[in-house]
Amino acid sequence: MANENDSFIREVNEQIRSEKLSNFWGRYGAVVIGAAVLIVLASAGAGIYEYWSNSRASASGDQFSNALKLASEGKNDEALKALTELESAGHGEYPILAKSRAATLLAQKGDAAGAIAAFTAIGNDSSAPQIFRDMAKVRAAFLLIDNGTYEQVSAEVEALSSDGQPLRNSAREALGLAAYKAGNFAQAKQWFELITGDSQAPRNVANRAQVLLDNIAASGKAA
Repeated sequence: MANENDSFIREVNEQIRSEKLSNFWGRYGAVVIGAAVLIVLASAGAGIYEYWSNSRASASGDQFSNALKLASEGKNDEALKALTELESAGHGEYPILAKSRAATLLAQKGDAAGAIAAFTAIGNDSSAPQIFRDMAKVRAAFLLIDNGTYEQVSAEVEALSSDGQPLRNSAREALGLAAYKAGNFAQAKQWFELITGDSQAPRNVANRAQVLLDNIAASGKAA
């Protein structure tokens, strides 16, 4: 009798569990399946996107390399066309690299105004990585030394000249050269002294600053 009772109780418990499972699945089965499908789709989507992204970046890299090859062969117009296409259709960091290289080619072709405008646009592009923006501002500033005023150079890079800025000594050199060209030797001296007094200044930049400081001292115009 005890065994029969135990068997009966087990059957009842199994029936209850079965009914509970059936009720649960009837109420929540669609949700469970939907969640599972979403997980699978999300995983697959991530894999597909990664493949697509890598493929596009690789293709953009090939386009950029081809543009550089054209430039190295002196085919500047063809290189500029390829870079312009990459600016609008490239992937990853290649559009901003293309813009920077295109601006450099404009400078090499003697189109200083076009190059300055292009570098300035990069420097003002809030979507670009900061280091690209800063480098573009420095490039624009050096072009403005011969094609603009001290104030224009200052507008590009004075904010980059303070301690702690990675490109501070390049910014200081551009400012010093602009002041020197404008005949403001006292101001030029201040910028060059900041460079020579910075132990982390690149040697070639510090050497150029020292040469100009010696010239200013010999002229006696900054006393």
